Amino acid sequence: MSWRLCVAAAALAAAPLGAQQATPMPQMMGDPMAMQEMMAPVMRVMAYAPSHLLEHRAALALSADQVTRLTALRDAPRAAREAARSEAKAHLEALRQAAEATTLDTAALKPHFQAAFDAMGKAHWVALLTALRARAVLDDAQRAKVNAWADSAHASMQQHRHMMKPSESH
Repeated sequence: MSWRLCVAAAALAAAPLGAQQATPMPQMMGDPMAMQEMMAPVMRVMAYAPSHLLEHRAALALSADQVTRLTALRDAPRAAREAARSEAKAHLEALRQAAEATTLDTAALKPHFQAAFDAMGKAHWVALLTALRARAVLDDAQRAKVNAWADSAHASMQQHRHMMKPSESH
């Protein structure tokens, strides 16, 4: 699950409430670029996702043993991730249905909203642990290369943020 799905779910949950409030939806949701900045430490860890490392096996000069270990790490948590995603999807669908009701019932919305985010949190936790375990498979030189990629991605994100909001100085 990506942070974009989290933002989309929050937008879906807030949509019926937005019609009742004077605050426009984009302002209620906050700055998406600020969300990216807040998530930067997690995104740095996710640079070590086994699937990402395997996609760059040549650039990282992964050994056959490393490829085997990373493949196992990529495949092992698949069932747990899928279960969490399925749980989140079910609650998001229930939330959508409750949000479309003619009468606003926040008591019906809130449990599904919380359960969906709990399920997404489980999926994120599995992904984070897997990435940390994958990082341990790499040697120092390979980790330095992945860190450089993560630094480059972060710098690119910062540049994009500055271009989108030039009045803010960082």
